[in-house]
Amino acid sequence: MNFWRDLSLSAATAGFVAVLVGFTSSVAIVFQAAQAFGATPAQITSWMWALGLGMGLCSAVPSLWLKQPVMVAWSTPGAAVLASAGVAAAASGAGFAMADAVGAFMVCAVLITLAGVTGLFERLMNRIPMALASALLAGVLARFGLQAFAAAQTALPLVLSMLAAYVLGKRWVPRYAVPATLAVGVACAALQGDLAWHAVQFELALPVFTAPAFSWQAAISLALPLFVVTMASQNLPGVAVMRATGYDLPVSKLITLTGVVTLVLAPFGAFALNFSAITAAICMGPEAHADKARRYVAAVVCGGIYVLIGLFGAVVTGLLTAFPKELVVAIAGLALLGSIGGGLHAALADERHREAALITFLVTLSGVVVGGVGSAFWGVVAGGLVLFVQQYGLRHKSH
Repeated sequence: MNFWRDLSLSAATAGFVAVLVGFTSSVAIVFQAAQAFGATPAQITSWMWALGLGMGLCSAVPSLWLKQPVMVAWSTPGAAVLASAGVAAAASGAGFAMADAVGAFMVCAVLITLAGVTGLFERLMNRIPMALASALLAGVLARFGLQAFAAAQTALPLVLSMLAAYVLGKRWVPRYAVPATLAVGVACAALQGDLAWHAVQFELALPVFTAPAFSWQAAISLALPLFVVTMASQNLPGVAVMRATGYDLPVSKLITLTGVVTLVLAPFGAFALNFSAITAAICMGPEAHADKARRYVAAVVCGGIYVLIGLFGAVVTGLLTAFPKELVVAIAGLALLGSIGGGLHAALADERHREAALITFLVTLSGVVVGGVGSAFWGVVAGGLVLFVQQYGLRHKSH
């Protein structure tokens, strides 16, 4: 089987780092979203079961089939929207029950499926110049680069040791620089007693079915905002990562897949599945493997670990959350340095698009949120408007 022939330590490590970064950075938001709808501990575990299986299968199976890295994750901004909307509704005395939330998840899933089946989203993405897509990628990832070095304020020895391991690794064994950096970080954290092994609990996750309830109130307050932020703040930068790293994936078919799988798993807690951006850059970048054709292995490993998270929810959750926060942000930032540099280079290479790309990068990097929609969307809007103002009519005048 080609997978075993293509398997490498660097790709497997990239898959693990992707899970570590994606999971630990946002799992608390997912818990808050579930609790906002009055979820019981069993229902929260069911959410992990559904999300883990959904993300894992949607990442691993297409990656094996296409021999290209397909990275699917839960919608982190979507979880934030759900958490805030649930709390706001409860405060007003018109709170949503779990059944209402599940109905909204299913409505959102249908909208995502339609966006894929009709090809509307892919046609929109095809109109975004590569310079803006690359700037968007660099802006999304640069925040993680900044956080990696900001972590030195609270964990200077850990960050310095990881930085030294990364620099030396890039000099002597570039293919294994990230695995070496992760190993040094774990060893340093262990020596300092910062690994929280007490968080590990040994129990299997079991699915809990919740029958959906449909209402216009939940559709407007939950489903539509969830759909908008998932497409604008997750799928948009996710496709930008694919384009910037040179992968020609069937975007519409994959979006349709995420919509259908979300629809099937929604009664068990899968609120929205979408393309990932940060973790995709880890698995699609040169650190995963020097050979672009073998980086799909990282996505398969990532998907396999997500499936394990789904099946052994509490165990794997405890293992991943045992790492100190500084280690997670440091390994993320260092693993993404190559992708950040590549994105900036591609964004600024063409002088005609340079200013628009720079504005896209800065707006995206700012993290501004307007109307509940994240900076990735507004970065593309700002850059597109600048490009339109600067270049509209020029081609016509030249004739």
